[in-house]
Amino acid sequence: MTASTPVHDESQQPSQSPLRPAGPQPPGGAHLDSTAHIMDRITRQLGSQLGLVPLDGSRRPTPPALVLVAHGSRDPRALNTVLSLADRVRELRPDLPVHLGHIELNAPLLPDTLVGLGTAEAVLVPLLLSRGYHVKQDIPEMAAAASARTRVATPLGPHPLLVETLYARLVEAGWRPRTTDEERRSSAVVLAAAGSRDPDSDIDTRRTAQLLAERLGVPVVPAYATTAAPTVPDAVRALAARGRHRVAVASYFTAPGRFATECAEAAPWISAAPLGAHPAMARLILHRYDEVLTARPATEPALALA
Repeated sequence: MTASTPVHDESQQPSQSPLRPAGPQPPGGAHLDSTAHIMDRITRQLGSQLGLVPLDGSRRPTPPALVLVAHGSRDPRALNTVLSLADRVRELRPDLPVHLGHIELNAPLLPDTLVGLGTAEAVLVPLLLSRGYHVKQDIPEMAAAASARTRVATPLGPHPLLVETLYARLVEAGWRPRTTDEERRSSAVVLAAAGSRDPDSDIDTRRTAQLLAERLGVPVVPAYATTAAPTVPDAVRALAARGRHRVAVASYFTAPGRFATECAEAAPWISAAPLGAHPAMARLILHRYDEVLTARPATEPALALA
């Protein structure tokens, strides 16, 4: 049995600082307040650290590292976004080692990150939104060439937490959460994605579009920046021909970049920001990480049903 992290219940705390006596305060009371605040913070941090130590005095083993695998971009905003997303993951799981590796264009590259881990255990979570060549070929090959003991999570999409993020970005851009019947009849959304020749990628993107349509109550059409069809301008024209003139573009990109910018420019009405470092994205990353850790190994026989 291990010791749990002490619970800090503010409702049971005395109303005054333990370092400040009752009654009138002498000059320098503000200093005592500051000292009490610092001591309280130290106490909480110590309690959190003690929660890592089992009752027998040994330290809990470090969990497998989480390696965020980003595509990479020449746009500096992309790297800043990924770094912010990594920080959000660390905030949610402070004791989890979180690293970053890129497939191309940005440092650190994934092979270099894996070399730095040595023979440690790691779970690679692709910051990619559907299945495709990078998920099926590039990342597994880089993982197999490393000394680290790696497992690769599934891509982020499709998943309801992505839809939560897409919805939030649309609202930020001006989408009204409550619309009239007339507004719904004239509205639609184009889900702008990168595009891939892999048919599984199209299946995944269409599933996300379906989930978003259910959330919004209007048609959502997937469209692509490259490789696949339709393009965003083609999707906008097709919707206009059906009487949908209030068309928003939802940016189905993890971070800003050339494709996201080009798709946004094709919006006839509002365009949402990329998914970015939204809190739901950090929760989704940890969900994919936990899925790998709780999955039954392929060599483990399935339990017989009674």
